[in-house]
Amino acid sequence: MADSAPAPERAPTVAAAPESKPARRASNRRALLFGLLTVVIVVLGLGYIAYWFAVGRNHVSTDDAYVNADSADITPQVAGQVIKVLAQDTQPVKQGQMLVQIDPADAKVALDQAQAELDQATRKVNGYFANEQALSGQVAVRAADITKADAQIMSAQSDLDRARTELGRRQRLAQSGAVSGDELTQAENQERGAEAALTQARAAKTQAEANRGAAIGTQAVNTALISGAPVAENPEVAAARAKVAKAQLDFDRTTLRAPFDGVVAKKNVALGEQVQVGAPLMQVVPINRAYVDANFKEVQLRHVRLGQPVILTADLYGGHVKFHGRVAGVAGGTGAAFALIPAQNATGNWIKIVQRLPVRVSLDPKELEAHPLRVGLSMKAVIDVSGG
Repeated sequence: MADSAPAPERAPTVAAAPESKPARRASNRRALLFGLLTVVIVVLGLGYIAYWFAVGRNHVSTDDAYVNADSADITPQVAGQVIKVLAQDTQPVKQGQMLVQIDPADAKVALDQAQAELDQATRKVNGYFANEQALSGQVAVRAADITKADAQIMSAQSDLDRARTELGRRQRLAQSGAVSGDELTQAENQERGAEAALTQARAAKTQAEANRGAAIGTQAVNTALISGAPVAENPEVAAARAKVAKAQLDFDRTTLRAPFDGVVAKKNVALGEQVQVGAPLMQVVPINRAYVDANFKEVQLRHVRLGQPVILTADLYGGHVKFHGRVAGVAGGTGAAFALIPAQNATGNWIKIVQRLPVRVSLDPKELEAHPLRVGLSMKAVIDVSGG
């Protein structure tokens, strides 16, 4: 009887060890933490969505914003030597305050000369008005001379008629021998003398008429010089007065003053320097009239309108100081469009870049007075577009 094969040996069965309590607690904590984290994320997400619909979608913001102001260049309008410099960089100045004084000696001489020419022109025109009456008298005298000449012509004509009558009578008597030759010759001489007197009287009238015409012409010229305007408005006086005004303007321009309240910047002038017309000497920055140029992305400007309120914060003061402004305008083009060398996008290699457009924001002057800003400072701007 063959031996039966031995039965295979069975592996011992190992019983699963029960899970320890610390391990179960750790697993439960992880599950609880994951659940809490999920709840927090969901709550935050819902809160953000609620904030976006309630507040966020009605506001656009940017930190690409900077303080700006319409600064004034102080440039001379007359050439000369600088004798006073009364302002320095960073110095606050008031409107009308003297900044630079150019030597006014030459301008003062020109002003005095122009004033003298004005006085001379005034006296000259006053002489025209005084001559008017005298010339009227001369015209009347010349008219009287004509009347006198007419009377002399009539007298000479009467004498000539009488002389001719006497000559005719004697010529008739001479034929009968009743008149001597001497008497006839005397009558002939008287007739010729009367004719000469008549010719002289007529010449005197012609001369009197010519004198009257000359007097009338002289008066007409004088009348043309004074007609239509009193002494003060006479063209000669007005021209002289304009020269005085020009000289006074040049004299006043030797003093350069601040055009408005502000702070001096970019001073570029020294005492004794010879300056030319248009040379930049300094700038005055009106910090009390500063504004903000905020550069928003083009996708943010869909609902931006003029007059919308803006909340701004400056890096200078931090977030606890709020500036309140209004949208004053939107630029007519992006910075790239107005660059010295504009971008040329009509090429084969083109990458779209989101452009930014400057938005001008006006500021509250009272807030600027309380917290002054300087040109170039960084700002953050938030526009409320809910009213758009």
